[in-house]
Amino acid sequence: MTSSESYRIPGLELIDHSFDLPLDHSRPEGRRIEIFVREVRDLDPASKDKPFLVFLQGGPGFRAPIPIQKAGWLKRALTEFRVLMYDTRGNGLSTPVDYQTLAMEGDAQAQADYLKHFRQDNIVRDAELIRAEMSPGVPWSTIGQSYGGWCTTTYLSLHPEGLKECFVFGGIPGIDRTARDIYEGTFPFVEERNRQYFEKFPMDKARLTKLAKHLQENDVRFSNGDRITPELVQLLGLKFGFAHTSEEIHFLLEEAFVKVGDQEIVSHMFKTGLQAALRFGANPIFAILHEAIYAQGAATGWACQAVQKEKYAHFENFDDFLFYGEMVFPWMFDEISELKGMKEAAEILAAYEDWPALYNKEVLSKNTVPVACAVYANDMFVNAKFSRETIEAVPNMKAFYTSEYEHCGLRVGGEHLFSRLIDLARGEVER
Repeated sequence: MTSSESYRIPGLELIDHSFDLPLDHSRPEGRRIEIFVREVRDLDPASKDKPFLVFLQGGPGFRAPIPIQKAGWLKRALTEFRVLMYDTRGNGLSTPVDYQTLAMEGDAQAQADYLKHFRQDNIVRDAELIRAEMSPGVPWSTIGQSYGGWCTTTYLSLHPEGLKECFVFGGIPGIDRTARDIYEGTFPFVEERNRQYFEKFPMDKARLTKLAKHLQENDVRFSNGDRITPELVQLLGLKFGFAHTSEEIHFLLEEAFVKVGDQEIVSHMFKTGLQAALRFGANPIFAILHEAIYAQGAATGWACQAVQKEKYAHFENFDDFLFYGEMVFPWMFDEISELKGMKEAAEILAAYEDWPALYNKEVLSKNTVPVACAVYANDMFVNAKFSRETIEAVPNMKAFYTSEYEHCGLRVGGEHLFSRLIDLARGEVER
């Protein structure tokens, strides 16, 4: 471990830590990668002795939150913890996976073999080696947002001895659910969000039909040269899973066209806003491993596309435009420039059958670690029914079920909601 000197921003003291860890934990003497963790304390001198709380980020494919101010869930956490903002492998300041670095791995098979090491099982193994240096012999607490709950459940399976207590926000996986199960459960939620959106903004149906027709008949491109297609516009529906973001889509569509002389063309403002909303190129793990996080002993086979083609073919009718949700399709690797070089590797991963198990049901059935979960009834990303199946099967896993939030309770109600889960985990409240 190498560590920086401590430095301060208003209300917070930070220390940067870097760890040299194995790429493949079954071959600890082999290739190494760097893992970055930022330690966050409040300014109380006694904070250096507080126990650790490890933040497990959503995604997959995103870095840990950057601490800007002491607010929300972080404010509550710092009253009793030092918080570790953990950039999981492939993300942030850890050894990154992106279109530049992945190309250096070699051919498509070499790229796929490399990416097989970037799921939640190895995220947990990294965390345990970090704990051995930062908190030797002492279990720590974790807070998992969305995919961070997948990581938490794997942690409970592989190394429960490393955990004191766990808090999960919108992220308890169905431990037996396949990628196909996930999308069969997701599409009805997406259809309902579309219904709600067009009920709120009925004028956007005609706008989107007009926009889709224009994009099909004209060669309209982003500044990076990628052609804008109706399918890329459909990906804006990912925003439906968060609070107040349907309004963002509506106001973006308001400025879809601009008049230039006697012609209407797609506006620069719309193109800029759409490109900023599509983060797949900047966070490629989110695309290339999106279905792999559900894989255990079987191929995913582009499950989302299979379900869409078989049961939701009407999403391809742009005269009755519908948005997609948190979904990844193989055509994205043709249309998004940063993903194009990963297409062959993505195909190999979609066909790969020998994914190791991510959850140990026998270990989970004997769980003694207190786990408190916020489960959002209206969550478009994580099916509450599948979460409930796991919660009911795992001892000492308690849930606070709420319809107050979308998928972003930690973001919009973090201080209150985190306090609630702390009380739930410690027996101060029952639900």
